[in-house]
Amino acid sequence: MRPSFILDRNSDVTLQDQIRKGVIELMRSHAWPIGYRLPSSRTMARLLGVARNTVTIAYQQLVADGHVMARERSGLFVSGDLGAGRAGFGEVVGIAERATQGGMSWSERLPPLPALPEPRPANWQHYPYPFLDGCFDDSLFPVDDWREAASLSLKRRQVASWSGIADDDAALIEEIRTKILPRRGIYARPDEILLTLGTHHARVLALDLFCTEGSRVAIEDPGLFELRALIEARRGVWTPQPVDAEGVVTDARLAGCDLVMVTPSHQLPTGATLSLDRRRALLAAAEAHDLIVVEDDFECETNYLDEDFPAMRGMAGGSRVVYIAGLAKVLDPGLRLGFMVADREVIAHLRELRRLSVKQPPPNNQRAAAQFLSLGHYDSMMRRIGREFRTRQIALRDALNHYLPRSIAIQPVRGGTTMWVRGAAGLDVADLAAAAERRGVLIERVDSYYAGTAPPGLFRLGVTSLPVERIRPGVATLTAALNDVLEKKAEPPPILTGRALRRKMSGARLECRTVYGDPCTILLMPDGTMTGRAGYADEDIDTGRWWIEGDRWHRQWQSWSYGEATSFQVAVEGDVVQWLGAGQRIVDWALIGRIGDLAPS
Repeated sequence: MRPSFILDRNSDVTLQDQIRKGVIELMRSHAWPIGYRLPSSRTMARLLGVARNTVTIAYQQLVADGHVMARERSGLFVSGDLGAGRAGFGEVVGIAERATQGGMSWSERLPPLPALPEPRPANWQHYPYPFLDGCFDDSLFPVDDWREAASLSLKRRQVASWSGIADDDAALIEEIRTKILPRRGIYARPDEILLTLGTHHARVLALDLFCTEGSRVAIEDPGLFELRALIEARRGVWTPQPVDAEGVVTDARLAGCDLVMVTPSHQLPTGATLSLDRRRALLAAAEAHDLIVVEDDFECETNYLDEDFPAMRGMAGGSRVVYIAGLAKVLDPGLRLGFMVADREVIAHLRELRRLSVKQPPPNNQRAAAQFLSLGHYDSMMRRIGREFRTRQIALRDALNHYLPRSIAIQPVRGGTTMWVRGAAGLDVADLAAAAERRGVLIERVDSYYAGTAPPGLFRLGVTSLPVERIRPGVATLTAALNDVLEKKAEPPPILTGRALRRKMSGARLECRTVYGDPCTILLMPDGTMTGRAGYADEDIDTGRWWIEGDRWHRQWQSWSYGEATSFQVAVEGDVVQWLGAGQRIVDWALIGRIGDLAPS
């Protein structure tokens, strides 16, 4: 009988294990009942297209596990019924029959679910350009280093030390206490730290302890939609606090609250960093209004574009702060290890709440993480992904500035892994997301982060999910999708040609802004050279050349715009020059004056 399973040669599961699983499934489904003789190893190898030795190894393991027995000079036979011993086996009611036997009306007993955002595509890795934050491409995970740490944690003596633990692993607590927390300006005793099943579990525990019926909780707006649902489930009342470029706004609305939950390092979802003045103001407000602050230090170790600010837990007044963080997000999808830091009385209560629900995180994961930290793998991983994320973030910024300089604006960030993007007036982000997906680009809509109606034209781009070499072509493809959605309605002003074009551009001084808001001045010298200065202190300088061929204006920088030659049609109206690309779409514009004149105001 030909086996009814197919081997996947691209799978991480070995061929031997795939054969074992396939045979066991045939036994479980009674396709191969008790006493059934298995095909010989030679026959099975031919049917599956593998080496005979591969089948022999799989068969040997099946015999060792007792699923198959060998009879001398007769072959291998199914030795037992995998269905035997299961409750009700032999009296199983079919699905259709069960549904008609006085079926339960569950809809009357189940509470309504909160409105959740649309899930990300499960097959996001199949898209060429998935700009999704929190999804990680395979290159980022430290496979070899984690394998070493996990292997050490499974040594016999190690297993004996953690297998009976009913609390947090002291080795991991010590690593967090001495290596991770001091970098955030936090110094804690072991009894001031609690391990959790990731940062989301930590948020749930904090709300379990501090949010009761009628409690007023200040949350960021935009912010995590889960927080609104969790607060409502506890019959608390959430109060939205607006977020700007300096993070959450601290104002009079905090006065009537009992608890405030913030993400100061990289506000989720905008990426804004809470300024030092705002941190002090929030701690002062907490003292004045007797507030408890939950500091969710999201992406705390990715401030690679600027200096770190200290965690509020480590600042004056930080005793009112319950600190939440986790190991690097690249580990989080599989590891699910977070931690909380607070005064020991608070941690003692949180420990009891955890014990009543999920107990402690799996001890084997705790010990493997402790080994990972103690061997220095965590520090080297953070340095590596810090460099990688910095490279990707700058690549995304530069690509947006190159392809969409006047179609979007981005919020300046100190690091992190996302860009908060505001599109041009009239942009329908739902249409853009659909058009982009058809071209293989995934972007994140942000409607669900807002307590009310989201401002138009906003979306998010992340860099954790695709390597740097795919960022520029991904943005180019997104630009094509955006152009499809946002067709230009107004006719461009008259296009300059020939001598008029040369007269206007020769000796011109151009004043504009980059996509990330920095001022930029470009001087077009009569001899065809040009100089550009960007930034508030002219910190970014480049040179290049410009020329005219036919009725098109050409430019090529040394470094800016990837050092590539580009050409445009040019239209001038008053003090504004516009560059027109394919389909006479306006791709960039600037205020135009003359070299030696004052910059246009």
